[in-house]
Amino acid sequence: MSNRTTGLGRRSAGGIAALMMGLGLAGCASPDDVTGTLATPASRPVAAANYAPPAASPRPSASRPALSAPQASSHPEMTPAALTRAEANFSRCIASLEPAARARGVSAAGFRRYTAGLKPDMGIMEKLQMQPEFTRTAGDYVTMLVSETRIRRGREAMAQNAAVFEAVSRTYGVDPYVVAAIWGIETNYGSARGSYPVLQATATLACVGRRQPYFRDEFVAALRIVDRGDIPESHLRGSWAGAFGLTQFMPTAFQRDAVDFDGDGHRNVVDSVADAMGSTANKLKRGGWQAGHSWGYEVVLPARFNYVLADKNLRKPMREWWAMGVRRPDGRSMPSGDEMAYLLLPAGAQGPAFLMTDNFKAILSYNPADAYALAIGHLADRIRGGGPFVQPWPEDARALSRLERAELQRRLASRGYDVGPVDGALGSKTRVAVREYQVSVGLPADGHPSDKVLDSLRSGS
Repeated sequence: MSNRTTGLGRRSAGGIAALMMGLGLAGCASPDDVTGTLATPASRPVAAANYAPPAASPRPSASRPALSAPQASSHPEMTPAALTRAEANFSRCIASLEPAARARGVSAAGFRRYTAGLKPDMGIMEKLQMQPEFTRTAGDYVTMLVSETRIRRGREAMAQNAAVFEAVSRTYGVDPYVVAAIWGIETNYGSARGSYPVLQATATLACVGRRQPYFRDEFVAALRIVDRGDIPESHLRGSWAGAFGLTQFMPTAFQRDAVDFDGDGHRNVVDSVADAMGSTANKLKRGGWQAGHSWGYEVVLPARFNYVLADKNLRKPMREWWAMGVRRPDGRSMPSGDEMAYLLLPAGAQGPAFLMTDNFKAILSYNPADAYALAIGHLADRIRGGGPFVQPWPEDARALSRLERAELQRRLASRGYDVGPVDGALGSKTRVAVREYQVSVGLPADGHPSDKVLDSLRSGS
């Protein structure tokens, strides 16, 4: 959750999982989740009394992407003593959740059956404790996921399930190629779904560690799934944080969005391709997908373009972008003049440019990360028969590490810019501050927090 030319294989899953976590990419999953093809194998349980943060990763080499040393959480629920207490109290904690489960439709018999003998998997705490971070650019990420192998397998999967995808498109008005792309990126078309028992994983996180309030809802939702017979308990396996199925649903997302598309009386997104694809399309439709429209378009910007216009909050009709000289590559026609879109520059002024429609936002409702949504849209187009992006990704681009992002924020703040919290997380305030600084020193005002901006700040420009 491999390389630039092949699909994501299991041998590389651990490293790619760290990438996805660092980018905050996890399908329908929780913010801590690593799902699908990127899921790591179940680890050996670790006793809480003996728990210690994992050792730092070795120094990166030229053949391996840089991965910063894992950072232990300072959260009070993640100390060795707190983990020991939580492990000892696990059975009582689970029992205390019965009223909430009963209130949400779990039967008394079902609760007793599925919680009897339930033990925590303390090995999950190691994954929750770690905060790894890959320093990959959006271009590297998209190129890695939209591989020739994944494109080919997507075409094969759609051909093998043609009736399902036709019915999904007809029922929900969602582009079936986008649905297939989500399947491909989340679980490599079902070949890598994760092996953690979802009940145990969510129960562990509901009663141990720093995310207990969030995961109590997930655990209760998982109990409902097995109690009502949608998915057999033995089949309900997924990522360490509880995401499961062909397109990786968290239990609460399953309860909200899953559908019985094959009509057998069960919403089984694990074993039924029809249910999984229908449920994914339903989620996209609920996220605002508009039938008959694309997710977005690669565009070429004119010389001396005002990069201040590259702002998610500046949506304009296509005809206005056209009037400003924005064009599609190779003379391709622009879409309807009334369709609204905003300009996205995922690599800044030196990389490819895209006009994003409301359907891009629908993909973001599945996972709120631009790089993820761009990879989904591009893979969908490639499966359909489209070509690669015309404009190259910058070859000299380098993603900032979390420490460098925090340094960039501190240096901007020291100059009087409002960056919000200095935490290494580059939110909207930081990007506005970057844009204002770029204007002040004569750099392209694309708001992209690049290494060049940091170098400029360091040099005192």
